[in-house]
Amino acid sequence: MARMEKRPSKRVEPTTALMARDDHSADEGHDSQLFSSIPALSEAASYLAQTTSYFTRCFSVPVDGAIPDEGQELITFPSGQTSESSFNSWSTRYEHSSDVGTASPIHSGRGTSSDASSSQDRTTPTFPSIFQNGSSMLQDLVSRARKTIRGSADDIGWLQRARGMPPVEDGTKRFMELFENIRNNEHKLPNSMVYLLIPGLFSNHGPLYFVNTKTYFSKMGLACHIAKIHSEASVDKNAREIKEYIEEIYWGSKKRVLILGHSKGGVDAAAALSLYWSDLKDKVGGLALAQSPYGGSPVASDILREGQLGDYVRLRQLMEILICKVLKGDMQALEDLTYDKRREFLGRHQLPQELPVVSFHTEAAITASVLATLSHVAHAELPIIAPLADGQPAKLPVVMPIPAAMAACAQLLQVRYGEKSDGLVARKDAEVPGSVVVRPEQKLDHGWMVYASLNNDPGKANASQVCEALLTLLVEVGQKRRHQIAMKDE
Repeated sequence: MARMEKRPSKRVEPTTALMARDDHSADEGHDSQLFSSIPALSEAASYLAQTTSYFTRCFSVPVDGAIPDEGQELITFPSGQTSESSFNSWSTRYEHSSDVGTASPIHSGRGTSSDASSSQDRTTPTFPSIFQNGSSMLQDLVSRARKTIRGSADDIGWLQRARGMPPVEDGTKRFMELFENIRNNEHKLPNSMVYLLIPGLFSNHGPLYFVNTKTYFSKMGLACHIAKIHSEASVDKNAREIKEYIEEIYWGSKKRVLILGHSKGGVDAAAALSLYWSDLKDKVGGLALAQSPYGGSPVASDILREGQLGDYVRLRQLMEILICKVLKGDMQALEDLTYDKRREFLGRHQLPQELPVVSFHTEAAITASVLATLSHVAHAELPIIAPLADGQPAKLPVVMPIPAAMAACAQLLQVRYGEKSDGLVARKDAEVPGSVVVRPEQKLDHGWMVYASLNNDPGKANASQVCEALLTLLVEVGQKRRHQIAMKDE
């Protein structure tokens, strides 16, 4: 009898367990705030909290008929019902509570009212549903991980594998001959043309972009211009501006224009000639693309590809802030360099076959020496501290470790994809179908073409001389192309 009298005290409402659940709810609310910036992590944390709570309540059943301690919850089955049949019937009754990570305790058995049972059923999450949500989250995580790991492995060099594209011609040997002649002061660029240099992405933030090359051409008495376009604008927008540049130059000089575009500048220039060839065919003598991602860029694609693990840290939003807010550009400028966008554009607009085209691509050096190399990207004037004797303000060079950054990117692309690059553009993606391709063996990174190094080696190639050699080769390709067309007409 004494034992029977003590039993009701054991069935008192488990206030301790409720208090523990309230504390857990408060902790979960704190976790929800902590992960509010990352929805996927917040969802995962909520799922783990629900699962843990469920197992805690389900498996706290006393052994050998012992009476549970205070705070434990007893799961009993009606007479004649097995645990399996109870689980099946219970799994059909489910409604998920979304604002609290834990669920109400499960009470069933003799002495409970049907209203209380139905009320508890409405607040009880089902075991299969919890694991269904967890399985879906796991599948999403695995899918994102696979997509991230695969990256651009299937995209690099797609243009070379595409059917129906005209073959390229290797012009490396002739280029090296012209380059050696230029270094020996043998210059062949005609004065009957105007040379237009198209800068690439972020050139607006590098005042010395192509400046040395323009000065070099001017000293030879050649008319040379740098297109003042918004490099962070979309390809379509820059294509229209380049078209207007070409028309203004032609109307003012009555000379045809030879174009050299670097990086995205080459893509912009090619788009202008593809979209507006009917208006420009009598005004343009040829196009040279230097280190241009004509087929797309793995760096741009890996950053902006959707469905990757980077979505958890909102990588795309960070790039939008950098390009749109900080650099005052257009996110479309980077998107236009992805493989998907390049496939879409080239599927609709290709360069005219009669246009002489030269492609130039290089490979970045991956050595310890590049860490000590600095590129001169701008200069700061110091009029107060140290004015010169002629009254001109002193200039302090602004340098950046561009070669080191390009070497790191090139190493990453080499390890991840096994592809050689200049740090930003894979060599396979820089070859334009139907063009004369220049593949120098010398290690030159993506920024070398436009920014002078503070420690230039006189024995190595000079960027301005390389540009001259490319344009000289383009003149020869144009002459050869016109001769072939004339022979066909005859």
